[in-house]
Amino acid sequence: MGIVEDKIKDLKEKEKKILQMGGEKAVAKHKDKGKLTARERLDLLFDPGTFREIDMFVTHRCVNFGMEDVDIPSDGVVTGHGLVEGRQVFAFAQDFTARAGSLGEMHAKKICKVMDLALKAGVPFVGLNDSGGARIQEGVDALSGYGQIFYRNSLASGVIPQVSAIMGPTAGGAVYSPAMTDYIFMVKNSSYMFITGPEVIKSVTGEEITFEDLGGAMAHNEKSGVAQFACESDQEALEQIKKLLSYLPSNNMEDPPVVNTGDSPQRVDPVLDTIIPDSPNKSYDIKDVIRSIVDKGEFFEPHEHFARNIVTCFARLNGRSVGIIANQPKELAGCLDINASDKATRFIRFCDAFNVPLLTIADVPGYLPGSNQEWGGIIRHGAKLLWCYSEATVPKLLLVTRKDYGGSYLAMCSKDLGADMAFAWPTAEIAVMGAAGAANLIHRKEITAADDPKATREEKIEEYNDLFSNPYCAANRGYIDAVLVPSETRPRLIEALEIMCGKPVKRTINNNMKVPVIEGDVAMVSMRHMADPACRRCRGGWRA
Repeated sequence: MGIVEDKIKDLKEKEKKILQMGGEKAVAKHKDKGKLTARERLDLLFDPGTFREIDMFVTHRCVNFGMEDVDIPSDGVVTGHGLVEGRQVFAFAQDFTARAGSLGEMHAKKICKVMDLALKAGVPFVGLNDSGGARIQEGVDALSGYGQIFYRNSLASGVIPQVSAIMGPTAGGAVYSPAMTDYIFMVKNSSYMFITGPEVIKSVTGEEITFEDLGGAMAHNEKSGVAQFACESDQEALEQIKKLLSYLPSNNMEDPPVVNTGDSPQRVDPVLDTIIPDSPNKSYDIKDVIRSIVDKGEFFEPHEHFARNIVTCFARLNGRSVGIIANQPKELAGCLDINASDKATRFIRFCDAFNVPLLTIADVPGYLPGSNQEWGGIIRHGAKLLWCYSEATVPKLLLVTRKDYGGSYLAMCSKDLGADMAFAWPTAEIAVMGAAGAANLIHRKEITAADDPKATREEKIEEYNDLFSNPYCAANRGYIDAVLVPSETRPRLIEALEIMCGKPVKRTINNNMKVPVIEGDVAMVSMRHMADPACRRCRGGWRA
């Protein structure tokens, strides 16, 4: 055998050893928990045969605490690129079988390298997290590694889509990078996120709580809102990631892909003509409205379990991706509150950064009353919603189905906040407040002095209803562009979307706001970008 053949054989042997990851025993223990290995996860994420690994032979440089004799294959993380449904994506997958996927200096450098490459190439970045946290033996080098990752999360924010999947334990500093990305997928009963674990909490506060209740998938999907998806298995999480990416462009300079769904843009749905109850106090499911309007009745819903009084989802209209924000009358009557405002705000910013048009479906009686809301800062959170709608430059469509009162009317993308086209159903009620409340305020003295206060009150309520509890007053003043037969909503929205998708985007510098300047295809860096991951602006200018 010649020298070249020997070297090739040596290469194959080294690769074979690394591909065994933490060894047969560690891999078996990992799989006994129902979890896939890092390499199996990447194989499922990427199109068959397209994944190309980078930095397979990287090893740690630690010589403290006996680490000089410890071999960690690929330093506990697999990195590379490939095709996801035909489009380029960079990714990493932490290997829990190799020293618990702990993050050290070189582990972090591998992740940083593929993040840099994803930003240079202008393609999405996916992180599959399954790690015991910082490698204690490496001390401040490990901490520095986390910091370098966080910095790159910030640079990529609003420039390329960033997606995180939590597929095992994630604690302490390790939780911050996923929280800085756009979307977090968690796996039920096997993934956890928390700053301090149950043991620490018990020792400090005396509170006893399980891993699942503290930082499990449903805890973060229902209560904290930190995660947007709760999946039944690793496999489901990876399929959901692929579905999410299908609605998005590769970067902030591109439009989302247009897909031929086979659903006629002229389709009408008579069900919509009867979906609004006759009684204004009865609820209905806004998701039924969404299903009737969008292509094939299909939509993809982040934050399904959080702030259920508002729905945010991706869907398609005549093959074009749209982001939908809709009040849900089934939950809290569709009122806006702190969590709903935050949920909608984050979604609007993301869609605006990645050129996804917005459709707002309004049925909102107002803001949720109560001292908890006031003391929790509903004014501040509600103002963010006003701000985000106002500064969004993507096409913005509004559909009012029923109640649209007061400040919440403005907050749900009114014409005054920049809606390009606004539509309403005949059942729409656009007013400062409901008829009963308005009559009590306006005609209080007259009602009190009447011989029959109850009859007078009913008369004044009916009078107010006739004047304002309909869409025509707003339409008379141009705040509503057209009143639609509900069954004909889909064709009208598609027509409006097709027209407005061609609108140019121009911004000028305001010395107080420091917003980006966008001329044609050039995006200049925003001076106003905040650490909050909800702040999504067209930034980075990686492509001229």
